[in-house]
Amino acid sequence: MQSIYERIEHLIAERGMTKKVFCKQLKISTGNLGDWKRGKSTPSTNKLIEIASFFDVSLDWLMIGRPSKEAMVREKRENYFFDVLRQLDCQESELSTVEQSFISEYIEFTRYRKSKESRDSGDFRYKGEDKPEGDELL
Repeated sequence: MQSIYERIEHLIAERGMTKKVFCKQLKISTGNLGDWKRGKSTPSTNKLIEIASFFDVSLDWLMIGRPSKEAMVREKRENYFFDVLRQLDCQESELSTVEQSFISEYIEFTRYRKSKESRDSGDFRYKGEDKPEGDELL
């Protein structure tokens, strides 16, 4: 099994850099790098995050050699909330008809309230001033 230092060394070589350039770019002393190589110390958490970001690798891989889950699992990036009926259909076995009806009503109420709020907040005509009496917005 590779050590953290060996994985860092692999990344440096893969990028075609020298260790000196790597140390300079990430503000690491060559003495610290040598301590990592000898196993006297390991990079701090913050430094591991910087190194992983610099080489665009996961912390899992950098720290323990495990491939990132992102590479192993590819999820479809879908919108999980469809229209009201499909939301309720996917939970049909768990919800009673009364519960489904309540949720539908709540969703409709929330839509109404949201549209009312957006209409009310869209009136900038009297911002900072008192509205004249009897001047109603539609």
